[in-house]
Amino acid sequence: SGSSDPYCVVKVDNEVVARTATVWKSLNPFWGEEYTLLLPRGFHSLTIYVLDEDTIGQDDVIGKVSLSHQQISAEPRGVDSWLSLAPVKPDQEVQGEIHLELRVPEQGHPRVLRCHLIQARDLAPRDPSGTSDPFARVSCCGHTLETAVIKKTRFPRWDEVLELELPERELGEAVLSVEVWDWDIVGKNDFLGRVEFPLDTLCKSSTRGWFQLLPFPSTTEDHGGQLGALRLAVRLVEDTVLPSHHYQPLIQLLTEPILCPGQPPEGTALAVLEEVTSGESRQDVATKLVKIFLGQGLAVPLLDYLTTRELARTTDPNTLFRSNSLASKSMEQFMKVVGLPYLHEVLKPVVNRIFEEKKYVELDPGKMELSQGRRISFKGSLSEAQVRESSLELLKGYLGDIVDAIVGSVDKCPLPMRVAFKQLRRRAEERFPLAQHEEVRYFSISGFLFLRFFAPAVLTPKLFRLREQHAEPRTGRTLLLLAK
Repeated sequence: SGSSDPYCVVKVDNEVVARTATVWKSLNPFWGEEYTLLLPRGFHSLTIYVLDEDTIGQDDVIGKVSLSHQQISAEPRGVDSWLSLAPVKPDQEVQGEIHLELRVPEQGHPRVLRCHLIQARDLAPRDPSGTSDPFARVSCCGHTLETAVIKKTRFPRWDEVLELELPERELGEAVLSVEVWDWDIVGKNDFLGRVEFPLDTLCKSSTRGWFQLLPFPSTTEDHGGQLGALRLAVRLVEDTVLPSHHYQPLIQLLTEPILCPGQPPEGTALAVLEEVTSGESRQDVATKLVKIFLGQGLAVPLLDYLTTRELARTTDPNTLFRSNSLASKSMEQFMKVVGLPYLHEVLKPVVNRIFEEKKYVELDPGKMELSQGRRISFKGSLSEAQVRESSLELLKGYLGDIVDAIVGSVDKCPLPMRVAFKQLRRRAEERFPLAQHEEVRYFSISGFLFLRFFAPAVLTPKLFRLREQHAEPRTGRTLLLLAK
């Protein structure tokens, strides 16, 4: 059809840790998905594969982006850019570890390198059966030896000792290479990974342990974006988490203006934090503040404190809470944490119906495909006015159901959200008491409840876990018009 059905798979050291939804029939997919992964400190690489989902047969690999631990940690603010996709070559796609014991006796003539190949685990499957027929090959100073082949396994146990005689001359920069291969009765053997050791290190002390298998040194050239590019934002945060009592002084400092409201507000830790937080980090700070104050049972007083300060700074009520301030971000995060089950209960039935019905809806004459009218009428294509009228009726129907569900859910709205909005309404009335500003008390709440809670969930249900997959283009357009 000239398009693809792309999705991404995220691997850490060749272990799959996440998979995005599939975006159907698109060469310019948008995922907008975010993952927080807890990684071992010694991880080597993060790789994102872009694949094309096929209903029949195996999915096609389009390309990949690979970032080493060093590349990610070298950017304290994280990697955030377009990265060209590289081709996926079998010799580069290795996984698993090998268990070795290597020793060079201090005395003896000639000196012999003793390689005990114990076992390997989690090797890549190279055969149609989903397994491999692995054997190990040891090479050093022109000599090569091989273990026996273990059939049909990704977890071979050889327990063989191979001995290589070392030359009398200086070893210099000589290395021991241990490679693992998949034996094939027809055609050439498939590479499964390798690991290398400098000989001078082995001569000083014996080595034993599990070692990660690595690919052959990459010679992949930049394909100049021929396979496409992937927009990524990746940030590595390495935190040392101490026992909870170490954080009590900080928590006391943050909660002080809430628990002791009599002090001047400008000198408090919260006020200083609000002043110094930049636009980039405001979301992170708001998320952590809400978690801390929820843990202390003080989330609602925190929101009251932040919104009151913002109200005091606002002169034009029409701009109230429209910026991405710490107060706005904190309220948004609070609603997501406290109100997600409520959001699901209210919106899920209508959203599911929109996905299942797949109705054609369009109001913009420049985007109308009149041939789609056949889906609406058996009499052939419809006129522009008829498509618009039909679309309006559908949208009114969906929107009516959404509004009815929201209005009828008062008793289901979580109590902390209701208390927070009640306080917000009171603060808005105190700040703008004149009759001409009577509506401020309402749109100060609706700005959060509708613009930052219900509307974004209607627009992208996948990001609020209302659906497992992103909407296909037609349904996505319906959701966009509804959110507007």
